[in-house]
Amino acid sequence: MGIRFRNRRDAGQRLAKDLASYARRDDVLVLALPRGGVPVGAVVADTLELPLDVFVVRKLGLPGHEELAMGAIASGGVRILDRDLIRLARVPAAEVERVTAREMAELARRERLYRDGRSLPDPRGKTVILVDDGLATGSTMRAAVEALRLEGPSRIIVAVPVAAAETCNALRQVADEVVCSETPEPFMAVGSWYQDFSQTSDAEVHELIGGRSSAPKFSLP
Repeated sequence: MGIRFRNRRDAGQRLAKDLASYARRDDVLVLALPRGGVPVGAVVADTLELPLDVFVVRKLGLPGHEELAMGAIASGGVRILDRDLIRLARVPAAEVERVTAREMAELARRERLYRDGRSLPDPRGKTVILVDDGLATGSTMRAAVEALRLEGPSRIIVAVPVAAAETCNALRQVADEVVCSETPEPFMAVGSWYQDFSQTSDAEVHELIGGRSSAPKFSLP
């Protein structure tokens, strides 16, 4: 069927329609994964009149095989570790801590840049909608769900405009609900379904998160 979305704003408008039942609820929070999930999440939050913030996740790459995650860290000081993989790969504890420290520094940099020192909104007891611009393997989103779960939300909803069908199905094992607006086959890559998939900058994330009072508003038709 070809291109599904003009850009991330268009994708956010479509996703907001699929999440319309959560509009204007005081127990719902939208957390977007930076960078690309933030423009999508901003439209969702504005359309549904919900608060928005970022949930920063950094993968802890296995030394020598960085594409494999031996764990992850996330906003709120959360760390999750795949102890079975660490044991099988014989990664020394000192190396795990070294990788963690490096990624913590980058996470802290992004948190300062995006939030201007504000702390993460307390998700305890809330329904949290985790938004990204799309899912291929879903590894980062899975880490986000597992990390956020430790913060005590009542429900976690994974919401994306486009994703591989098998990834959406797999995430249903860890999230309370998964909303994938489009699941094209064959999937190929997230960017294949956007006319404009240009990289989202740190400055754009800061503007969308920090300037909520001046952010453009949208509404459901």
